[in-house]
Amino acid sequence: MVPLRLDMATEPHRAPPVRPVSDGAFAFLNQLRFMSMTCRSKRRTDLFEACALLHVTRSASREAHAEALMRCLAQALDKQPRLHAPGTVEMTFDETWLLQLGQAIARADEGSVAFLLKSRVLLEHRRLIRYLVGRISEYFSLV
Repeated sequence: MVPLRLDMATEPHRAPPVRPVSDGAFAFLNQLRFMSMTCRSKRRTDLFEACALLHVTRSASREAHAEALMRCLAQALDKQPRLHAPGTVEMTFDETWLLQLGQAIARADEGSVAFLLKSRVLLEHRRLIRYLVGRISEYFSLV
């Protein structure tokens, strides 16, 4: 039997540190979180079909691009992404990755964009995910 250290038993549990983000970055993340919640009950869409539909409709809004991204992201990542509820300060790995990708696209850092896409997105989906995240990030001050 291992004795219990008194300082560990009485010390309050500390929450993990939260990395602060700008207001624009938080708004970007909350837009994706909200859209993820609204898309949960909708059927999944093929990424190529969704982007083809958005290309035909040039006046597509930020919401249309966000919806297409969230409905197709699982297909591109080959796993279901995890996103918190809107307004949550903590970020999941998937949310951090999406935010970093949006910021890299906004500052035209092609090296970081290529690294982030290659690290998680299947080869055939990289161009389309870059397009969708890029179009959404145009509406937010991520730099």
